[in-house]
Amino acid sequence: MTRRSVRRSVRILGVASGSTALVLGLAGSALACNIKDFSAEAKCDGDKGVIVVTDTDASAVQATVTVFLKGVGGIETKVGEQPVTGSKEGARITFAEDWKPNATYRVHVKAERAVDEDIQPDLVTPSTACKTESQTPTPPASTTPSSSPSESAPAESATPTPAPSASESSTAPADTSGNAPSPAAGDSNLAETGANSNTGLIAGLAAALVVVGGGAVWFGMRRRGASRDS
Repeated sequence: MTRRSVRRSVRILGVASGSTALVLGLAGSALACNIKDFSAEAKCDGDKGVIVVTDTDASAVQATVTVFLKGVGGIETKVGEQPVTGSKEGARITFAEDWKPNATYRVHVKAERAVDEDIQPDLVTPSTACKTESQTPTPPASTTPSSSPSESAPAESATPTPAPSASESSTAPADTSGNAPSPAAGDSNLAETGANSNTGLIAGLAAALVVVGGGAVWFGMRRRGASRDS
């Protein structure tokens, strides 16, 4: 074995070792937990807001996710903190947060000896809230059916109006006559004379007086004739 062949063998082994190390390094970096494996999104669960964080880390490293709400003047409010174990298909964790439109959230991920940083860029919620005035439930119109004219007509005919009684009909003219104007003071005697039922009695008395008068005349004439004969 010559020196040249040994040198060539060493060179080949070096290239092979370097290639193997490079491949293993790339494979290790590909399987290692990375901040790029995490994503955050603001969604709606019915009329409530939620923040969903997805972990697609194929190495299944357990990490801790913390969500902060960014306020005015750089003041942050902690929303919540949850552990997550990544998977190739994507492991999801949900934070119940009734977020407001155009709000900003900082999502921090920490995995031991792997990740300790924020998801970039910060999460900004949509400009429309989950619950709006138009989504307020209202009773459907069909639940309160309105009665049609054909349905209301039988109800009216089912309760007929009672006919006026005899006493009511007899008192009706008295009510109407009471509304008529009263006669003048000078005409009251004429109305009473013509309508009075004593007219027959007066006529009878007059006839009796005529008979008595006639009898008296006849009796007087007879008495007068008798005195003349004597």
